[in-house]
Amino acid sequence: MKVCGKVHKYGDNVDTDVIIPARYLNSADPKELASHCMEDIDTDFVKNVHQGDIMVAEQNFGCGSSREHAPIAIKASGISCVIASTFARIFYRNAINIGLPIMECDAAAKDIDKGDEVEIDFDTGVITNKTKGHSYQAQPFPEFIKEIINAGGLLNSLKK
Repeated sequence: MKVCGKVHKYGDNVDTDVIIPARYLNSADPKELASHCMEDIDTDFVKNVHQGDIMVAEQNFGCGSSREHAPIAIKASGISCVIASTFARIFYRNAINIGLPIMECDAAAKDIDKGDEVEIDFDTGVITNKTKGHSYQAQPFPEFIKEIINAGGLLNSLKK
């Protein structure tokens, strides 16, 4: 499985309250959450994001609360994968549980810039920055995680 898209880049410690501000947590509707995704850190994100785009950040992405609203908002906005140097563990689990692919790769997170075109091969873990001509190696997903992501999340995977 491969994805390719334009990069939206962020720094360290992007917390769940920045990903989806708490004032919008009264809704569980993915489209509503997506319409406010990243607005406190990037007011133009919802205007500029396109289906298949990729989010890149550095250390401790998704720190903060344990709510699934944050990865749901990201996925519903059209982001096909999040690459970061490291993820908060609860965000990592929540992302996989809702079927949002995420990859840890410090070299990629540091070298990739906003607007770069990036391709990710989930089977091999290879991340290719097509803009710069650089490649990076992340851990590929094990089969059971690929099955969860392909099913659209853990609950859909269990239903199968």
